[in-house]
Amino acid sequence: MASTISSNTSGNFFPIFAMTVLGATNYQVGLLSSMPPLLALLMTIPAAMMINRAHSQKKLVAFSVLFARLLFLAIIGIVYLPSGEIQGWAFIVLVAAMNIPNTLAGMGWQALISNTIDEHRRGDFFSDRNRLLTIVGFASTLLIGILMKDVSNSAFAFQVLFGVSFCFGLLEVYFLMKHKEETVVLTAENEKKRIMDWSIFKHSNFVWFLFGALFFNFAWQMAWGIFNIYNVRVAHATVFWLSMFSVGSMLAQFLSFPLWKKWAENKSNVSVFVWAAMGMAATPFLTVLSPNLYWLIFVQTATGFFVAGVTLVLFNLLLEQAPEAKRTYCITTYNVLLSLVSFAAPQFGIWLLDTYGIVSSMNVTSVLRFMAAVLFFIISIRYARASKPALQVTETAEIAEAT
Repeated sequence: MASTISSNTSGNFFPIFAMTVLGATNYQVGLLSSMPPLLALLMTIPAAMMINRAHSQKKLVAFSVLFARLLFLAIIGIVYLPSGEIQGWAFIVLVAAMNIPNTLAGMGWQALISNTIDEHRRGDFFSDRNRLLTIVGFASTLLIGILMKDVSNSAFAFQVLFGVSFCFGLLEVYFLMKHKEETVVLTAENEKKRIMDWSIFKHSNFVWFLFGALFFNFAWQMAWGIFNIYNVRVAHATVFWLSMFSVGSMLAQFLSFPLWKKWAENKSNVSVFVWAAMGMAATPFLTVLSPNLYWLIFVQTATGFFVAGVTLVLFNLLLEQAPEAKRTYCITTYNVLLSLVSFAAPQFGIWLLDTYGIVSSMNVTSVLRFMAAVLFFIISIRYARASKPALQVTETAEIAEAT
C-alpha cells in the first residue's frame, strides 16, 4: 500500500510535469517511457546474480527501494536548474536512473513472493492484494486530483507531490523489513550458480507464453507515450482530469478483480487472458474518437475492467508455465526480454505519431493488440491439446491401480 501511494504520487504525473513545468518535447516524453526499460535491461543480469546469491532477498529489495526513493530528492531540485532543454534531459536521466534499483527491487520481490506464497493460494492472494492496492490507489489519486485541481502548472505543487512520494517510500522500506523469510545459507553450489540456464527454452509451454507475452506487451506499451501526449496536448487534461482517468480505471479494476479470479479458476488463466487482451485492443481506437474529457473518463473506466484481467492473470501465467525447478531463470529471462520490448515499444509509438499522426498511430496500436489476443487464443488451443495426453495417462494409471 505504501508502494502504491508512492507510485501514484509520482510516476502517474511524470509526463504532465515534464510537459507543463519543464517544457519537454514529444521526443523527450517518449524517452520517459523507453529509457527506464533500457536501464532495466542493462541491470537485469547483474540483478539476477545478486538475487541468486543473496543471503536475504528481503534486505536486498528494501535497500534497493530506499536508493530509488532517495532520487526523488534530486527530482525536486530539477526546477532550480537553468531553464530550457537542460531541465527536461536532467529529468529523463533521473527517472531512468531510478529504474536501476527499481529493477533489482522488482525482480527480488517476484522471487520473494513466489517462494512465500504457496501455489494453491496465489489466485486468492493476488486477487485480494490487487483489490486492496486498488482501494489505496483510488483514494490517493482522487485526493491528488482534488488538491492539485488549480495548480497543474505549479512547480512547487509538484515538488510537494514528489516529497510525499519520498516519505511514503521510506514507509515502504520499513514494511518490507518487517517481512519474515528464511535466511539462505550459501554453499559452494550456490556461489557457482549459473547466470543462465538455457534448458528453459526446451519447455515449449514456457516458450509459447514468452512469445505471446512479449508481443502483447509491445502492443500495449507502444501507446503509453501517445496516450500521454494525446491527453495533455489534444484533450488539454489537467492533473485533476488525469486523476479522474486513473480513478475511473481503478474503480473498475476493484469491482472486477473477483470476476476475473472466478473466471480464471473456472476456465484457465490463458483463456481468460484472451478476453482481457481483446478488451485492451479497443482502448486506443475508442480514445481518439473524441477529445471530450468525460468521454475519456468513460473509456478509461471501461479499460480498467480489462486491465484488471491482464494484471491478475499475466504474472500467474508466468509462474504457471515456468518449470518450478528453473523458475528464477524463467523470471529473469522474461524480465530481460520485457525490458528490451519496453524500451523499443514507446520509441516505435512516437515514431508512428510523428510519421502518421495521432489517430493512425492509435489505430495501428489497436490492430496489434487484437493480433496479440488472437495469438493467445492459438496458444490456449495448444495448451489444451498438450494437456489431454497427460490427462489420459493419469486416468489410465488410476484405472490400472484400482484394478
